[in-house]
Parts: sequence; C-alpha cells; structure tokens
Amino acid sequence: MPSRRVARRSIYSRPMNSVVVMGVAGCGKSSVAAALAEQLGCVLIEGDDFHPETSKAKMRRGIALTDADRRGWLTTLALQLSRHPTGAVLACSALKRRYRNQLRAGAPGLRFVFLDIDEATARDRVAGRPEHLFPPALVASQFDALEPPIDEPDVLRVDGRLPLASVLDEVLKWLDTTARATPAER
Repeated sequence: MPSRRVARRSIYSRPMNSVVVMGVAGCGKSSVAAALAEQLGCVLIEGDDFHPETSKAKMRRGIALTDADRRGWLTTLALQLSRHPTGAVLACSALKRRYRNQLRAGAPGLRFVFLDIDEATARDRVAGRPEHLFPPALVASQFDALEPPIDEPDVLRVDGRLPLASVLDEVLKWLDTTARATPAER
C-alpha cells in the first residue's frame, strides 16, 4: 500500500487575515511588507502609493502631515484592505491608535507588526535614501506622533534593527501561531 502524506496546515494553505507592517519612517516597513507578502503569496499594498499629491508635496517640503491630511488616506487604505478578504499586507506608518482603529474597521481580524526602532537609527536610514519623498527633517515628527501599540490586541513588536531575514522569520512564526489561536487566545 503506498504511503499517504498528510499535508501540514499552515497560514500558507488557508485564508489569512490581513497584516499591517507599521512604524516610523526608516523602520523597514516597506521591505518587510514586500518580503512578507511574497512569502504569504498575497497582495502588497504600499501605503505611500496612496498619499494624495498634496500630501506628498508637503512631505517633500519638510512639512509634517496632520491628522486631517491622513484621514482620507487612511480611508483609502481601509478600503484597499477590504477589497482583499483573504488577506493582504499593508505597509503603513499607522502611528496613532485611532489610525489603526480606522484600518481595523476596513479589515476585521487585522493584525499589526510594529517595527520598533530608535530615532537615531531612523534618521540615519532616512538620510540614506535621498530619492524618497520623506526627508530626514521629518523623522522627529513621526516619533512625536507615535503611540506605540503595545497594549493593543493582535500586535507583534519586532526590533526594526534586526536583519530582514530575522524579522521575517519572527513574523511568520507569530502569524502561524496566531492563525491557530482563537481570537480570545491572541
């Protein structure tokens, strides 16, 4: 009798909830989100691509965005998440709890990966990418606005200074664990 292999269930073979990779500018959210989306075989949503031109122009001039500037952007991102019910990975700063709650409204079961990083490292990384729309002068404003999601459900805090492979491994393990847990266990 031939042997039968039993497929191991994992997050790769079943529908997943969406994930936001979040943090201040320079934390690595775009790189981690792209690698995670590739590993999971799901859609990548790059939050910066959805900023209106007026917001992009403000940032290029070194002017920090306000809550009013972000409101419509977050609405658009929540809509993008809702269009992918089997899962998507969003790279988005999601600096404040109310921003995260607005995203959660668009994607029930939404999980967050918080790439935690210190201001000096963030400033150095942002300075190393002069082609990006976000100038180093705005890094401090991101830390001023940041409300770390440490007491919120379905959030994984990861050291944003770790190598990409280490971050990705930690996130994938967490997603696999949380996929098997009930909402009350998360």
